[in-house]
Amino acid sequence: MSLNNLKLSSKLAFAFSGVVLTVLLMVGVVFGVALLHQQTDVDNERSFEAEILLETAQLEIFNASSAVRGYMVTGSAKSRDRAISAERKFHEVVAELEKHASDEPSVHAPLEAFKAAQRDWKTGALDRQLGLMQNPATRQAALQTMSDPSVAEKLDRVRATADALTEAIDLWSTREGDEARASMRLIMTALIAGGLSAIALSVAMGWLLSRMIGAPVVSMTEVMRKLAGGDNTVEIPARDRKDEIGDMAGAVQVFKDAAIEKLRLEGMTAEQAKAAEEERARNEAAKAQAAREQQLVVDSIATGLTKLAAGDLVFRITQPFAPEYEKLRADFNGAMEQLQETMKVITGATQGIRSGTDEISQAADDLSKRTEQQAASLEETAAALDQITATVRKTAEGANHARDVVSTAKGDAEHSGEVVRNAVSAMSEIERSSQQISQIIGVIDEIAFQTNLLALNAGVEAARAGDAGKGFAVVASEVRALAQRSADAAKEIKTLISASTQQVGQGVALVGETGQALERIVAQVGEITNIVSEIAASAQEQATGLNQVNTAVNQMDQVTQQNAAMVEESTAASHSLATETEELARLISRFQVGQTAAAQARAPSARTPARAPVAALKTVSTHARGGGALARAAAEPTVDTDSWEEF
Repeated sequence: MSLNNLKLSSKLAFAFSGVVLTVLLMVGVVFGVALLHQQTDVDNERSFEAEILLETAQLEIFNASSAVRGYMVTGSAKSRDRAISAERKFHEVVAELEKHASDEPSVHAPLEAFKAAQRDWKTGALDRQLGLMQNPATRQAALQTMSDPSVAEKLDRVRATADALTEAIDLWSTREGDEARASMRLIMTALIAGGLSAIALSVAMGWLLSRMIGAPVVSMTEVMRKLAGGDNTVEIPARDRKDEIGDMAGAVQVFKDAAIEKLRLEGMTAEQAKAAEEERARNEAAKAQAAREQQLVVDSIATGLTKLAAGDLVFRITQPFAPEYEKLRADFNGAMEQLQETMKVITGATQGIRSGTDEISQAADDLSKRTEQQAASLEETAAALDQITATVRKTAEGANHARDVVSTAKGDAEHSGEVVRNAVSAMSEIERSSQQISQIIGVIDEIAFQTNLLALNAGVEAARAGDAGKGFAVVASEVRALAQRSADAAKEIKTLISASTQQVGQGVALVGETGQALERIVAQVGEITNIVSEIAASAQEQATGLNQVNTAVNQMDQVTQQNAAMVEESTAASHSLATETEELARLISRFQVGQTAAAQARAPSARTPARAPVAALKTVSTHARGGGALARAAAEPTVDTDSWEEF
């Protein structure tokens, strides 16, 4: 199968599929090499981390050695703990190092040698020194191990194995770095080779598509340009192809055949054009005649509509139309006749409406005046009743307040009486206490007298004793003087207590009289409270009754106000209806519907002048709050002289 017979979409798909496959192949190669490079990076990172872990392990051994030396020198428990902790961390770091180097055989042997050297150092140096330091008797021996050549030899062996392990890890890291660089070079090579391959394949596919698509399209464009210029002898290329270009060539061949057929038909068209011209002349004459008949119909209908617009319903179309338009003339004349009869009936009915509207307007005016008078009177009554209700309510509130004040005064008086009674009781207790104190002072006075006698007897006995009783005589003299001062003080206190007792008695009498006066005041305040309570209850009942009456009057006022508003609306509507009826009569008078009807339309009607609508009264919501009288003063309705019986 030739590529020329494939569809353009298949050609493009074939070309781009080759480019896409090349790119996919390049991507696959690069992806595989990238995975290898990623693994190499992981191995290189593991070798780098192994070096860090080895350095950390060497540092922990150094820390343990330094800490145990400090422990042996100072005996500090912290140094011992640091040595043990460093040795434990060493094993943790070595375990992590074994995980990182598990896949690298070249590191296993040096790592085992390093671990063995560390165990030898731990057993022969670290554990030995720690054990000697635990016993105070062997601490001197522990210090001597610091200069022991075997201990230093074991530590040197640890350093040597660590250096060997470091060289092995360095070789491992160098090898991984070389592999990483090699994989990166391979990635770059794959990218360059794939890019060049994709470019070469794209150029090849572009050249192939230009040969299979571009060249035939350019050739076909040239052929179509010649056909457009009138050259019908040109040969159509690529007609045997099975793709879209072959379809295009077939379409161009059709255009070529159509152009040749057009030239053949142009010769036949001249005779047909002459016959068509004669037929057109006949049709134009028939159209001119039909246009004249239509113009006559349009002019006559326009004249009739002009007369109708001017209100002339007597006009009729008398000139006959063509047979096909004669029914239109008859329909127009019939419509004008029916409209004339209808307008005659409307004119007569308008006169009746005008008469009825005048009567309704007059009645509505009278009803509005009477309703306004009633609403004004009821509104003034409601306002006055509002004021009376407010006054009575204020009186009831004052009585209630007075009752509360008197009740408070009664409570205060009763409390004062209780206080006075408590004061009388306290004064009585003070009087009894004063009497008891007087008795106690009498006892003290007697004790002082007896003491004085005893001191006198003691002085006499001391005088009889001579020199041996001089000291006792001095004491007796002092006791006698003290007894005399006590007796004098007791007399003074007794005098003061007697005076205080007399004053307390007078106070008790006065407080008792005060209590009796307060009891009389409490009784009188109680009577006043009862009287004020009765007054407050009566005022409250009056306020409640007036409030109910006020509510009823306000409801009546509201209903009356609503009725007045409805009457005003009805009056305004009747006047508006009268005005519209007058306008309707004026409009109907424009139509000429016959001599009798026209005279009736022009006959004057006896109508009373329309009164301007009165503004609707306000609602009861204003005077329901006590402002009815003030609001009504602003309205000032005109009071009709008719009585309520006439209403």
